[in-house]
Amino acid sequence: MDAVEIDRAMRLEDHNWWYRERRAILARRVRRLGTPGCAVDLGAAAGGNTRVLVEHGWRALAVDYSEVAVDHARGRGVDAMWGDIRSLPLPSDEFDLVVAFDVLEHIDDDAAAAGEINRVLRSGGTALIAVPCDMRLWSAHDVALGHERRYTRDSLTTLLVDAGLTIERMWSWNVLLRPVARWRRRRSTGCDLEELSPLVNGLLGAIVRSERFLPVGRLPGVSLMVEARSH
Repeated sequence: MDAVEIDRAMRLEDHNWWYRERRAILARRVRRLGTPGCAVDLGAAAGGNTRVLVEHGWRALAVDYSEVAVDHARGRGVDAMWGDIRSLPLPSDEFDLVVAFDVLEHIDDDAAAAGEINRVLRSGGTALIAVPCDMRLWSAHDVALGHERRYTRDSLTTLLVDAGLTIERMWSWNVLLRPVARWRRRRSTGCDLEELSPLVNGLLGAIVRSERFLPVGRLPGVSLMVEARSH
């Protein structure tokens, strides 16, 4: 993302329904991993997800390609550094957990990025990955955010397995709001992230939170979530 979109994300991420539920998903997954260890949050932007890791006891580092994002994260008290996910300035076999939420779709050489995720993970380490899915949802929103692609289950599986990762779980997210997203994307002229009224923000948040309790993970959604393991 460019500086404008990073500033927009920083303004929204604390209260926007989409960011809040993504953080809640991350929190639930890391609680299931057991004893906290060393983690890196790739494409961390202003460090919202990194702070979730720290709150759950992880020694967490934020990495982003944007110096603006790194400055924002540091300003929020997050340990952050510049880095290119295609060639990370990090040692091999260093991390118990790698988080890469909505990063791979921005990368021209996503195979190199996936390979780097596996390289920096310790044997048995976990990767938590989120990407936008389904090119039928491609729109001006994707262009504004600098996306290279949207993924299918098959294309994401191939990417991660070829990088040496073992997929333990893959599920769809933002399923119930997919019809709304598809309708809006057809009319989109740019990034859809915007300030919402408290009523609308609360309603969307309640809808997406309900997916925690409904068996919708195999249905088409707006995003794909993956938990994978390094050999």
